[in-house]
Amino acid sequence: MPLLILLFGLGLTAATLTGETEYDVDEGHDWDIFNINEAAGLDLLEGDIEQEETFSRNSIIGDKYRWPTTIPYYLEDSVDMNAKGVILKAFDQYRLKTCIDFTPWNGEKNYISVFKGSGCFSSVGNQHEGKQRLSIGNNCDRLGTVEHEFLHALGFWHEQSRADRDDYVTIMWDRIEPGKQHNFKTYDDKVSSALGVPYDYGSVMHYSKTSFNIGSEPTIVTKIPHFLDVIGQRMGFSANDLTKLNRLYNCTKSSAFVDSCDFEEKNICGMIQGLGNTKWEQRSSVSGGPHDDFSNMGQCKGKGFFMHFSTATAEPGEGAFLESRWLYPKPGAQCLQFALHNTGAADDVLNIFVREYDEAVPGGKLGLFKSISGGVMGSWELHNVNLNVTQKARVVFQGVRGKGPSKGGFSLDDINLSSTKCPQHVWHIRNITGLMATTPAGQKRYSPRFLSSAGYSFQVGAYLNGRSDRPGYVGLYFHLTSGPNDHSLKWPCPWQQATMALMDQHSDIRQQTNMHRMVTTDPDKLDGKEYYWDDPRKVGSKVTEADGSYYYRGPGTGTSTFITHSRLRSRQFIKGDDAFFLLSLEDISHLLVPQPLPRSAAHAGTSARKAADQDAPQGAATSPTQIMAVALSAAAAVFVVSALILGSARRMRMRRQQGSEDLVTLEDMPGFMEGMDHPTKDLPSALATP
Repeated sequence: MPLLILLFGLGLTAATLTGETEYDVDEGHDWDIFNINEAAGLDLLEGDIEQEETFSRNSIIGDKYRWPTTIPYYLEDSVDMNAKGVILKAFDQYRLKTCIDFTPWNGEKNYISVFKGSGCFSSVGNQHEGKQRLSIGNNCDRLGTVEHEFLHALGFWHEQSRADRDDYVTIMWDRIEPGKQHNFKTYDDKVSSALGVPYDYGSVMHYSKTSFNIGSEPTIVTKIPHFLDVIGQRMGFSANDLTKLNRLYNCTKSSAFVDSCDFEEKNICGMIQGLGNTKWEQRSSVSGGPHDDFSNMGQCKGKGFFMHFSTATAEPGEGAFLESRWLYPKPGAQCLQFALHNTGAADDVLNIFVREYDEAVPGGKLGLFKSISGGVMGSWELHNVNLNVTQKARVVFQGVRGKGPSKGGFSLDDINLSSTKCPQHVWHIRNITGLMATTPAGQKRYSPRFLSSAGYSFQVGAYLNGRSDRPGYVGLYFHLTSGPNDHSLKWPCPWQQATMALMDQHSDIRQQTNMHRMVTTDPDKLDGKEYYWDDPRKVGSKVTEADGSYYYRGPGTGTSTFITHSRLRSRQFIKGDDAFFLLSLEDISHLLVPQPLPRSAAHAGTSARKAADQDAPQGAATSPTQIMAVALSAAAAVFVVSALILGSARRMRMRRQQGSEDLVTLEDMPGFMEGMDHPTKDLPSALATP
């Protein structure tokens, strides 16, 4: 027994996983679709198109190649769990920004079947072949990559295939890999269509500058040098991508978008004021702040407008209502996003209501969804509020002065409402350009800790100046951390998908091109003999705060090539020297269950099996050879199933035993109970779920 205890103790000290451990899902590469497919040994048309040569380029000509605006899809079992979540997130982007919707296949004649192939590829347009396959293989589980492949399926070729391509870029033919020159063809505008949209360097459908190159020199050089590092982005749809898609499918409105307002016009987006003497005012600045609106912050001082309620001039307890126009969101979850600048007193309150209308209540029924007071003061902050509206409604903002003295007020800007789920948390990084100028490469900055809806505690670490081996990039990693619910949670953490999105701070959510990365906790992932996503107290490192309190940070998973510094400075990722990361951790275990087959398809499969049985020779079932083969197959199947059951039970016993032994050992470790002296600081206020 003493020997066993000694060996067990040695095993603990030999643990390899720590809070400093990092798993790079990109293996240090900045993968593009064509790199992925080349590494997989694929030789496809234009790198990722599974189709014969054709004369229709950019958008495929002819209505026959269009899908209906609601497209049936099927996710095959081979698709990785993380990829399934990314695909569904991409569908949300299509719904938000276009009239295109996706619905599970229910027996329709033509549908898109997504599978895990050797790379990322698709056909172009609706091929009317019934089951049209689209591959999301290894390293293809990126939001922009999935959007790219589905744009092919919807009828789009690559941007540089346009007839007017040579007016905007120069193809360096001598730098192209031998035998790949055909991938750079253009086609006459009589047989192709750019849908009247200007050439788009920022298209998610454009080749990168080094596509099919021999060495390191670019094969595509933009005639405007500024765009050389812009082409080839895989963040998501550009504005022109959306214009073309909406034109091709005659979209007049998007499926999930409800409303957006930046208060730049005098009609304040059709909003109305409530009754009473106090009112919200359209302002470009306020003496006590803000001095700029959020839409144009850092661009042109005093250019834009926002709505302001002054608690300084209101009487104690007095309030003012600002109500949206009538809105008609889809029943179900909606997300209200807005920027708030709070300079009021600690007891001043901003209430967010929804006024729903039905025949029973003529004036509408007012329901409170969130109240905001105190918090971060004196700066523009991003807020997300989950709503659940089922009918015609108005969103209502009410500012209320508290009982004490107040010298400021509430300012609102960039309101967006969509039929989507809100991100769970916001990580606001201030003075990001200053941090990038002073933070050495290889130094990691961590977010506060947050709680997921399932109760898991997590944080994100960012290398703002890149890892030492990947300068010029921002690296981003997700970590589980110890939290208040760990004793009641499942470990290793099963199938929680982390979404980390750098927000493009455009005032209209439809024009935002956020940079996403998503990773998923696989409870069976091992590092040596340790489960990678186990309780951070077992596989993590102790992190001591400045006041002496501490928590445990588990190993990280992410990428060292999240975004290049040049792309970070593009669009509106940085506004007023601020950046926002939108973070969520969601349970996707339901995606373990195979997508049900439509009844017609299941019936067809059963009929095919019956037909095969009927076509078999009548004497076959009674021949000694056949009987012996069936008996041996059955015995083998029983043996395999038994082995699997025993192995599974053994693994379950091992996990339970390991968990109980580790718990006893941790309790005996010096310092383990120290956190009980100040338990409230083990979890800072950032862990509070909004």
